[in-house]
Formats: sequence, C-alpha cells, structure tokens
Amino acid sequence: MSVVIDTNVAVVANGKHEVASDDCIERCIDALIAAQQGVVLVDDGFLIFDEYQRHLSHAGQPGVGDAFFKWLWSNQANPSHCRQVEITPIDPAGRVFQEFPDDPDLEKFDRDDRKFVAVALASGETPDILNASDTDWWTFRESLTRYGIQTQFLCQELMAD
Repeated sequence: MSVVIDTNVAVVANGKHEVASDDCIERCIDALIAAQQGVVLVDDGFLIFDEYQRHLSHAGQPGVGDAFFKWLWSNQANPSHCRQVEITPIDPAGRVFQEFPDDPDLEKFDRDDRKFVAVALASGETPDILNASDTDWWTFRESLTRYGIQTQFLCQELMAD
C-alpha cells in the first residue's frame, strides 16, 4: 500500500489543530502508524520534506506527527518505506507542476497542495492522498477524482459543504 500524506495529517496528529476532536486526532495517529507499514510517496525535489520540516520536528518529539516525520526522514532511502517520485516544477517557486491536471475546474486548487497531486499522478500507482483538515481537498474532490486522485478524508467532520 502506498500513500501520499498531506502535512496537515501529521500536524493534527500532534494535536496542533485548534478544532480537531480527539477522535480526529486518533484517526490521524492511526493513519500515520499504518502508513509506516507501507510506502510513503514523496517528491524527488524534497518539496514535501521541506513542508514537513516547516511544521514538524526532526527530533521526533513531542508528538506522533513529529515521530512520523523522523521515521520518514530516516527511511527516505529505504524503498520498502519511502519512494521519491520525480515531478516537474514549471515555476521557480515549485508550486505549479507539469503533472498537475490543466483543468479550469482545478484552477483555484491550493498551489501549495499541488505537489501532493503531482506525486500521486506521477507515481504510476493509485495511492490515496491522506487529508485531515484541509477543505480544499473536499471542495475539489470530484474534479480530482476524474484524474484518478482518491483522497482519504480522515476528519470528514472538518470539511465544509
């Protein structure tokens, strides 16, 4: 099983989301633990790692999200647990990607989250993208599904209709 994990999952697992319930936090913790039994997909340009680093601790403490980040960092060269997928940034900021669908319905999808979609599409697999609290994934779920993107909403109660 391969997954792509939006940073917000680890942040919620750390208890750093102001409205996430205990159940939501527990689902994020469980998802991160389960992900360690499979393969986590990241990009080869370290854009995902850079984002994780801005929000999580390399020390692996004090939260489960931090522990996950330390585990992933330690296993980045272990293909049994981490696979770096080549994606092609087409802007200097690394927020627009050749692999991201050129679709007017996705024009307003968060540019910071496009790297996760690009990794999923470029992977040659059909990984779930794990999301806890980012409503953009919910808003654009139907458009993303047309391209084979499956988002697992760990805290659906945080999504707005």
